[in-house]
Amino acid sequence: MTRLILILGDQLNMNLAALKTADKLHDVVVMAEVMQEATYVSHHPKKIALILSAMRKFSAHLKANGWKVAYSRLEDADNTQSIPGELIRYAERYEASSVIVTEPGEWRLITLLQECPLHVTQLEDDRFIASHAVFEKWASGRKALRMEYFYRDMRRKTGLLMDDDKPAGGRWNFDQENRKPAPDDIHYNGPMKFQPDDLVEDVLNLVEVRFNHHFGDLRPFWFATDQDQAHQALAFFVKYGLVKFGDYQDAMLAENKFLYHALVAPYLNMGLLEPLEVCRAVENAWKAGHVPINAAEGFIRQIIGWREYVRGIYFLEGQGYADRNGLKHHRKLPEMFWGGETNMRCIQKAVEQTRTEAYAHHIQRLMITGNFSLLAGVDPSEVSQWYLAVYADAFEWVEAPNVVGMSQFADGGVIASKPYVSSGAYINRMSNYCKGCAYKVSVKIGEGACPFNLLYWHFLDRHRARFERNPRMGNMYRTWDRMESEKRSRVLAEADEFLLRMEAGEVL
Repeated sequence: MTRLILILGDQLNMNLAALKTADKLHDVVVMAEVMQEATYVSHHPKKIALILSAMRKFSAHLKANGWKVAYSRLEDADNTQSIPGELIRYAERYEASSVIVTEPGEWRLITLLQECPLHVTQLEDDRFIASHAVFEKWASGRKALRMEYFYRDMRRKTGLLMDDDKPAGGRWNFDQENRKPAPDDIHYNGPMKFQPDDLVEDVLNLVEVRFNHHFGDLRPFWFATDQDQAHQALAFFVKYGLVKFGDYQDAMLAENKFLYHALVAPYLNMGLLEPLEVCRAVENAWKAGHVPINAAEGFIRQIIGWREYVRGIYFLEGQGYADRNGLKHHRKLPEMFWGGETNMRCIQKAVEQTRTEAYAHHIQRLMITGNFSLLAGVDPSEVSQWYLAVYADAFEWVEAPNVVGMSQFADGGVIASKPYVSSGAYINRMSNYCKGCAYKVSVKIGEGACPFNLLYWHFLDRHRARFERNPRMGNMYRTWDRMESEKRSRVLAEADEFLLRMEAGEVL
């Protein structure tokens, strides 16, 4: 009896659970480009082009390896434009009795497949190191689910950077060495870039017509779109960029979009790369003496630590996690996040880079756009939808915990032990954004005061009942309390005025 084997656009890997259970002689692989998936948020055109191009190439790879593939192109006249619709259509065509799919990475699609009138079996995605059961066992009985302790277990499980049962270098974490401001010169030209081939050009032309109203620049397009190119991109980074990744991973420069970052997250999250092969490539570079341990450890922690951890949280917390709003923030996302005019240079540069590259690194996301949204009281669901839309590596299992949990503290402290908020001083220390800004980072109140300085204290004041007993935030409140009452009143009044201007849609 024929079965349909559904492969989604972020499951482009031959080791996929659904493929491993399939019968090449009798089963039909279904892959479908559909408007429902391209538009449930207004995805960046580069992100859409990346996924569609990679899907088409993976389909060709499957066919070359003897699989029968039913492939729906977005422009096909009989395309129902939804995953369930295409499954029903192909089930009728091939007289299929059931569907097998690897579990999607978002509850929205899991639910759609559960409600599909066909018999759909969802297999757990075993491309990850920690299964649902492993993460649930680790989390069981813990008062706080802190990533650091999960990360240590993943080091032990994989053997990465281990000397028997001890961490290599005598420490689990070298994060203290990984917080340097950007140097004057960056000796790395950024990620490996690929010239679009004919297949990719066809996709670009399609996206250019269908999604030209979405935020983001489609061209130039340079992403890897198949496994071979993704491996080349990884090798290029390990050889040329990894050596300084650790030192400067938190730094930001207006004139340099990439610094020493790898930009392999889209390839990992789509299945073009596997987490352990990436980590072992990095570990091997350290073992060979080509990179320092703080670079290797910092990179590996992002993958077997943070990446695995946030996925565990997403599924552990269940449906509705992405909609949490623990601080009851309800302001609208300001137009400057969609490219609207702003006098805030740090926001302008972060959004400009996001528009052109569908990329910004973790500190730009956490401490520029995320920090502003949290301080300003923007509704976390709007913030989350924005991140999901504009970044090429964003799929809900990884995006929602990073934004709702880490960035916006909207999950009530499941992920973070305190809100990640800062005044302009942190941004000035870690970037050159403040130079040439219309606001002055050194000005705390009055004309030209940096909005981050005003909103920082406003946030702490309005959430005092929630955070003043937090042991990591006591010094902040003591500093606030030492200010003269007149100055505190003025800070709050000026912050209120700024927020009213934001709500009115004025240029900030």
